[in-house]
Amino acid sequence: MPAEPPPVSAARRARLTGLLTAETLGALALLVTALGLFFYLTRVVFQQHSATFDDWGFAQMDGLRASAPGLTRWVRWLTFFGSVAFFVPASLLLPWLLWRRGYGPYAAELLLSMGGGLVLNELLKAWFQRPRPTSALIYQYGLSFPSGHAMMSVAFYGCLAWLTVQHGRHRTGAAVWALALLGWAALIGLSRVYLHVHYLTDVMAGFAAGAAWLGVLRLIFNRQFWSISNEQ
Repeated sequence: MPAEPPPVSAARRARLTGLLTAETLGALALLVTALGLFFYLTRVVFQQHSATFDDWGFAQMDGLRASAPGLTRWVRWLTFFGSVAFFVPASLLLPWLLWRRGYGPYAAELLLSMGGGLVLNELLKAWFQRPRPTSALIYQYGLSFPSGHAMMSVAFYGCLAWLTVQHGRHRTGAAVWALALLGWAALIGLSRVYLHVHYLTDVMAGFAAGAAWLGVLRLIFNRQFWSISNEQ
């Protein structure tokens, strides 16, 4: 009779269970916090009709533009990395590369992050129907709330940051790369306020919606990891 595979040690199972539990709790915390922020912003924008925060955001960016006039061309370059023209090829190429290197689940997660995020953003914009600012420095079609650049940047770069932390061999280096990716996503979102194509509340709502979607994905994929661990 063929020898039975050795059972998974209790210590290894405990470590795996602890990791999954920590990730699940983190995903739940992210989801609840992000949803709370998003619904708070909807109340501020559509019920209280407060423009104070948005006016303050524009004022900060206008002051920055006045003090550094040459910054605008760099901001236009920066905002490209949150556009459809960038995300469509990147959202196909990177998952393909991950799949080719044997990281099928990571490829699937990135595809779901972008595909689902795009659909969710369009549904939210259609629901809230907020017009864009009339003071935009560049032409931008579509509706304003939540910001698609901000939401899709969190979905894309945030997903990459999470996968970097998961797969990184060196914790410190992985954490630095993850923070850099999140910082890049934040800059892309703020570029939309700088260019006056979104209100600051649009951008913050986009960040919140993207983070909530990442939390949902983490819970979905952790359920798969739970089933795998229980079968071992």
